Amino acid sequence: MKYLPLLFLLVFTVAAIILRLIPHPANFAAIAALALFTGTYCVKFSKWWLLAPLAAMVVSDIFIGTYDFRIMAAVYGSFLVVGLIGIVVAKHKRVGSILLSSVTASILFYLTTNFAVWMFGTLYPLTFEGLMASYVMALPFFRNTFLGDLFYVSVFFGVYEFAVAVLPSLKSIKVRTI
Repeated sequence: MKYLPLLFLLVFTVAAIILRLIPHPANFAAIAALALFTGTYCVKFSKWWLLAPLAAMVVSDIFIGTYDFRIMAAVYGSFLVVGLIGIVVAKHKRVGSILLSSVTASILFYLTTNFAVWMFGTLYPLTFEGLMASYVMALPFFRNTFLGDLFYVSVFFGVYEFAVAVLPSLKSIKVRTI
């Protein structure tokens, strides 16, 4: 039971990779939920586990493809910060703080990555109007990020907490062998 979070981290990491590879709405992904879960439950074993969501990104990006490394750095960096937010959540773990951290992760990702697209991409002029245009044009992606983060955070945290609640009671069940 001691290493249960790491077992779930492995399962959720594989799931996050697969979910990025199968058809899905743009930005409706499980990586932020994985980062938040990692920060909340797994860094007590080692801070290195914060790299698990980034590893999931690297593996899935091998198949999906890459883009401007500066924009990718913003994407990866935002997930690392979400993992750090999870460390704070671990100290104040309640449904409200978990949901707030999910919303915060979505907003952080939206602001960070669209700033990087504006700054390093070629779609928008490097003006205030260009920056605002990049944020406005990304609103449909933000909606999907927001909904995806809420969904996967609810699933990952819910499944884990359910397992933690149920596993001790499973020890008392007597199984008859034939």
